[in-house]
Amino acid sequence: MRHPSSPLRAPLGKAGIWALPGASGSGSGVPRILPKTAAASTLPLPLRRAATVLTVLGLAMIPWLVFLHTGLPATAQDSHWAWTWTGLDGFEALGLLSTGLLLRRGDCRACLTSAATSALLLVDAWFDTMTAAPGSDFKLAVLMAVFAELPLAVACAVLATRTFPRPGR
Repeated sequence: MRHPSSPLRAPLGKAGIWALPGASGSGSGVPRILPKTAAASTLPLPLRRAATVLTVLGLAMIPWLVFLHTGLPATAQDSHWAWTWTGLDGFEALGLLSTGLLLRRGDCRACLTSAATSALLLVDAWFDTMTAAPGSDFKLAVLMAVFAELPLAVACAVLATRTFPRPGR
């Protein structure tokens, strides 16, 4: 249990920026969109619309994924290949660095950078293994995924969940 004056607390106090008036949940200090017992229909109109748009867009991606999988060529050439991988690894480095610095400062936003870094590491492991040439390149990609990227992604995800502001912490 963390001391109430710990620096790892909600950045904007009890309500947080996402909470509705009176929705902070019995003064727990956890940012909430709605009280635990509220129905989704009590969301304000802009949030209901955003939820609908995001749901529809997610469903609309399904035929697009089928089209991509069946329509894309098995191989492709990319003139920006080095920049693609350098950019992805650069974002991973930025995520690790910012998470470390935020943790050192006791900033609760470390949970956000840690979650984003975890996602980047999962993407890196996926693309490394899926784009590797057969043979030694593929073996190296799998070894990197199993012994570096995936364990670090799990560690960042665990860190994100453990540093997320909760009641009583």
